[in-house]
Amino acid sequence: MQADEGCKLSASWEQEGAALQEPPGEGLGLHEVMEDGNQGSDSFHDVAVKIERPTFRKPFLGGFKNRVTGVEFHNAGSQTVPKKRPEKGTTLFCRETQTALERNRYQQTTNPTSTQMTKRGVYVSNLTDKLITPGKYFTAEEYHKRRLEAVIVLQKNFRRWYARKIVENLKEKKRLRLAWEAQEELRKKKEKEDKLRMEQERKLNPKTKEDFDLLYHALECWRQEETERINRTLSGAERKAALCGLLEEETELIASIGRHKLNADKDNQQKAVLHFLDKCAQPKRWKAFDGKITEMDTQYTLRARELLEIYRSVSMNDIPNDERRDLLLLIRGTVKVPPDPLKLYKNVHFCRSCENYLPATEFPIPANSRTIGRCHLCCKLDNEARRRESFLKYRLILENLRKSEADYQDDARIVFLVQQQHLQYMIENIWGCQSALSACSDLYDLVMVRWDKQQEWSPWNTILLTKDEADAHLKLHNLQEAYEASFIHGIKHKHIRAKKYFAQIPVMASLFHRSDKQANAS
Repeated sequence: MQADEGCKLSASWEQEGAALQEPPGEGLGLHEVMEDGNQGSDSFHDVAVKIERPTFRKPFLGGFKNRVTGVEFHNAGSQTVPKKRPEKGTTLFCRETQTALERNRYQQTTNPTSTQMTKRGVYVSNLTDKLITPGKYFTAEEYHKRRLEAVIVLQKNFRRWYARKIVENLKEKKRLRLAWEAQEELRKKKEKEDKLRMEQERKLNPKTKEDFDLLYHALECWRQEETERINRTLSGAERKAALCGLLEEETELIASIGRHKLNADKDNQQKAVLHFLDKCAQPKRWKAFDGKITEMDTQYTLRARELLEIYRSVSMNDIPNDERRDLLLLIRGTVKVPPDPLKLYKNVHFCRSCENYLPATEFPIPANSRTIGRCHLCCKLDNEARRRESFLKYRLILENLRKSEADYQDDARIVFLVQQQHLQYMIENIWGCQSALSACSDLYDLVMVRWDKQQEWSPWNTILLTKDEADAHLKLHNLQEAYEASFIHGIKHKHIRAKKYFAQIPVMASLFHRSDKQANAS
């Protein structure tokens, strides 16, 4: 019975092993029924068998194989991870980890040395010996005290050296500053002398319209001074006689200026024509991306070049008669009158002062005007006869302003719409012909710059300063901290006056909204 039971049990284990080798379904647990020999053949209980599916093929570490079915049976002890021992809460070490292994090794130097002393029968020289005597013993407190005193001495000397370096640096900066100020003073003085000398030279040898304006302005200043002197010192018949003499002198000076003007006009006219034709004959130029200059001739530049050659030939006086006759025939074929005479009256206006019909280019048309006024010649004659003003200083201020605005490269447009008479009105009536900071009234030294450099220049975003003050103003980052509230209020009031004046100009009024947007964005 035991053998039969043993055979039956082994057969059941083989079947179970075969069942374990077969891949189960979707579950992870499998219940097997096994007969219990101790409790009888009629009692059974379930045994939970956990099946693990490794992702790799297990190595064979022991077991047996069924020769009939070819099924391998692995030993459970060799295939199962050993169970961990329960922790007791104390760390245990073996005897080998607690016992230190010591070894004694003897070492000998490669060069053994020895000492020899003087003794009986042996003499050793003491010429190279040194006699060492013990020094004075001092305690730790004395040592630290000595160290502290040495540190104090070092600090005193270092601070003295550092203070001397600072003083020398300040002296050098002061020397450089004084030298720079002296150089700037000499430069300003030289510039002023050069301007006065150039102005005097232009008055003595006038060639351009601005030179004659300076001459007439100087004449008017002299007349006013003489008139004031005569009115202050003389009276009655003597005063009338002196005024008549002054009028005769003024008449002679005006006649002399007129003669110089006629001579200058002849020279300037030919130079102006040559300059105009030469400028028109120049080819079109533009810079490529690689920095090279490209030139191109058009039909207009070629035509202007032909006219320039014809004009130069006509201006020559020492050419033979037959060549001049051919040249005149060439001019006759070159200059053509339009067949329709009405085309000649296009863009022609009537001057009410000289009562002449002139092209539109001969009339100064301000941006705020609605009608055509007097021509350039009548305005010039009126200025020479009555007001005798010089606009050179205002033109220089406007040129410097446009140049500085072009350097910003931020698409500034308003500065190129402002004309010279508008700038003159601003300087004279709004800013009083003086700097807003130092009240300097030398127009040669005054410039107009942006009040807020983050916004485009405009008559309501400007300030009149000297050149040095303008350089310092443009370096400021916060105007509210740099200037007092009363000064800022005065500048804003001037801006309001300028905006009210330029509101009469339709083109300028259309730019108010744009400047307000820029102010809000900043």
